[in-house]
Amino acid sequence: MEKDATLRRGHAALRRGRVSLPKQIYHLTTRTVARAPVFANPAAARAACACFVNPATLGDAALFAWVLMPDHAHWLLQLGEAEGLETLVSRLKGASACQVNAALGRHGAVWQRGFYDRALRSDEDMQVVARYIIANPLRSGLVERIGDYPYWDAVWL
Repeated sequence: MEKDATLRRGHAALRRGRVSLPKQIYHLTTRTVARAPVFANPAAARAACACFVNPATLGDAALFAWVLMPDHAHWLLQLGEAEGLETLVSRLKGASACQVNAALGRHGAVWQRGFYDRALRSDEDMQVVARYIIANPLRSGLVERIGDYPYWDAVWL
């Protein structure tokens, strides 16, 4: 019971101070349940990636860069006018969870509740943030060259 209460407080802390602004650019991070390496399975990873780039999933948001790691995902995106940050992230997580579960023949939660967000300041270089996101597989030792890692993309290519 104590652990559940701690998780709820942590989830609430993520939302505290969150502002969802149309046309704002955000760096978002979300993790799998219990940081399980769900996306070490290529079928699961491919299913999630297809959802990330699907126009129906993105709505009027623009996705600039993303990487899918074995136990988490990073997105660099710009909100559109139609909906807020929580709605967009919920759709990204929900659509990908459905497809991942179908690919793996299972049911249940894929992503942890909540997500981390950081709004980019107007003077920040989006490409610098994108490079940071894309370099995750290198920093974690999954590959020696980013070109060897299949689960990422950036609009600057």
